[in-house]
Parts: sequence; C-alpha cells; structure tokens
Amino acid sequence: MLPSPSARVARVEPAATLMITVKTRALVQQGFDVINLGGGETDFGATPPHIGDATKKAIEEGQTRYTESRGLSKLREAIASKLMEENELDFDPETEIIVTPGVKMAVFAAIASTIDLGDEALILDPSWVSYEPSVRLAGGVPVRVSLSKDEYFRVNGAKLREKLTPNSRLLIVNSPNNPTGRVYRREELEAIADVASENNLFILSDEVYEAFLYDAHRHVSVGSLPDMAARTITVNGFSKVYAMTGFRLGYLGAKESLTSEILKVQQHIANCATSFSQYGGIGALAGPQGFVRQMVEAFHERRDILTDGLNSLAGVSCHRPEGTYYCFPDISKTNMSSMEFADMLLDRARVAVVPGIAFGDSGEGHVRMAFDNSAPRIQEALERMSDVL
Repeated sequence: MLPSPSARVARVEPAATLMITVKTRALVQQGFDVINLGGGETDFGATPPHIGDATKKAIEEGQTRYTESRGLSKLREAIASKLMEENELDFDPETEIIVTPGVKMAVFAAIASTIDLGDEALILDPSWVSYEPSVRLAGGVPVRVSLSKDEYFRVNGAKLREKLTPNSRLLIVNSPNNPTGRVYRREELEAIADVASENNLFILSDEVYEAFLYDAHRHVSVGSLPDMAARTITVNGFSKVYAMTGFRLGYLGAKESLTSEILKVQQHIANCATSFSQYGGIGALAGPQGFVRQMVEAFHERRDILTDGLNSLAGVSCHRPEGTYYCFPDISKTNMSSMEFADMLLDRARVAVVPGIAFGDSGEGHVRMAFDNSAPRIQEALERMSDVL
C-alpha cells in the first residue's frame, strides 16, 4: 500500500481557466471552430519586435546562466523607476525589488512569506482563481469576503470587518479586477487601508492589469496611500501588458523587511527568473510604449462591441468593464448555473467562456468573457450565442 499524497494539495482544485483552455484545444484538434473567450492572453500576435530583439541578443551573447536571485540589477532599476514614476511607489532596486518567474510566483512567494500555518488571508470574492489555492498551499486559511453584484462588487470597510478574526493576517487586493473588470476607487482603497492599519494586516496588491483602463478611470496603487508602504507588497509583471506570457516574467516591490523573507522562498523554489527573459523585460521597459497604447485602444473598441452585444441577448446583462480585458455578464435570468451556461455555450455554440463559480461563490450567476479576440470573432461569437439563447 502506497502512502497518500498531501492532504493539503488534495484540497486544491485545478485552475478552472486552464481547464477551459484544455477542453477548447481538444475540440479544435477534432476540427471544430471554437471561439475562445475564456482565455487571458492577448491576440496581438508576437511579442513586440524590440523585446524579441533584446531577448535574442542576450541569447546570442551567452546570457543564459543563472542571474542573481533578485534579478538583473539593470532590470530592477528599470522596474523601480517605473513604479516611482507611474505608481508613486518608492523602492530601493538593490533590496526592495524581486524579479520572479511569472506573476504567480510573486503572488505565492508573497503569501508564503506573510502567513503562518492557520493564519487567515482575506480574499475579495469574486477573485482570480489562484489566490485561494496559493493560500492553502502555504498552509493558510482563505476567508472569502463576498461582494454584491447589486453594488457592482464595490468594496467597503464594513464587509471586511465582518470577516476579521484574531487569526487575520493578510488582505489580497486586485485592481483592475479579474474577473469583474472593476477598477477600485480611491475611497475603496482607503477603506481597505484603514482596515489593514487598524488590524495590523499585510496587503498583497496584484496590479497586473493596471495598463488596461477605459473611460478615464485611474489606477491607484494601495501602497502609495499614507502609511501603507511598510505593509504592502505590490505585484506586477510583463505578460499582459507586453504580450510576453511565455516569457514567465513578473516582479514585486516591498520594503526590505519583507523582501528579505520573500527572497528565501524564491531561492528555494525557483532560484531566479530566466536570464534572457529578463533582458526582454529590460527591452520592454526601455523601448517604445506605442504598442501598449494601441492594444488598449483596440480593447476599448472590443469591450464596447461585446458589452453592447451581451446586453441584447435574452437573459443576459453586463456592466461595461472599467479595466482589464474581461466582461463579467450576469446570466442568472437564463435559469442556468454558470457551469451549465458555460457548458451549453461550448457544446452548442462552440464559444468558450469561464463559469463564474470558478471565481468564488459571489461569481455564481455570471460567466467571464475575455475580449482579447478580434472584433469580427467577437461579433461572430455574439451571433452564435444569440442563436442558442
């Protein structure tokens, strides 16, 4: 008889977003034309040439060995400059920036470094699918803070305080938000900051979608608010904004008292981010930013096409996302669960979406649709959905 695998890992579900991708690819391999609105990867073709050129040059020059675990000093300096200029976050690149192999590594290392066995991490619900598993894998207890669709998933201090216990240790914030598309207002972030200060909590702020903003909405980094710098870990990366998903390149910024501990996690799990990917990151930050602006403008147009179309469908209603490239339509009036709705669209319309339940109980009655597809394909997806609804 063999020993049982870890009970802690057994309690973690596979990532629902990746499961949708696998099912979609299987149908495509069978010859079906599936329109994938379930992913989270932009369709703007290859990574911008100047980033690829910087990466290729690094390989050709033999920059293929381990780097310092913190990351290349030139990249850390560029990240620190970006965070100061765009986010009003002041970090010493020598001691307070860590380059990670992907944003997921940054998130997990931050969580593992701030909670002990049995400590609780507050997660705003609905939320990205990997926060709760990361807390469980680190030995912590995820505590969901349900946000109401009737208030368009706004955050307020009263809801946070209802979930506090003596074991509360960490509060996870994601704005612009995946899956809802919300951009938290300054007053919402101030309420979060007040709760964190009053109860001595760390804050993990995931800001990976900060470039994707519409209708004059403005991103505010919670770590830039008064007295928040010492307790906030800010996470970001290159995958979304520079179409560098395959590079697996993320980063985090925090005060040295935190990064000195976070660095231990990275050293023992991954050592460092890929060397030549880091040179690509340097190229991304130092090079022209026109690609980013063009991408956001295109997403703005696609957002309007998708939300207008969704609001014309029977039983479906949808807010215009304020940020990210996700819509989170309410499908509760179809009298189907989010899983039933997603299965129906994939089986009958050949349109892939993510069931809202994957993002927590507050996501039930919704599905997530990405507008990271061409406008004609989004229009065709809407026509297919209209046919089956």
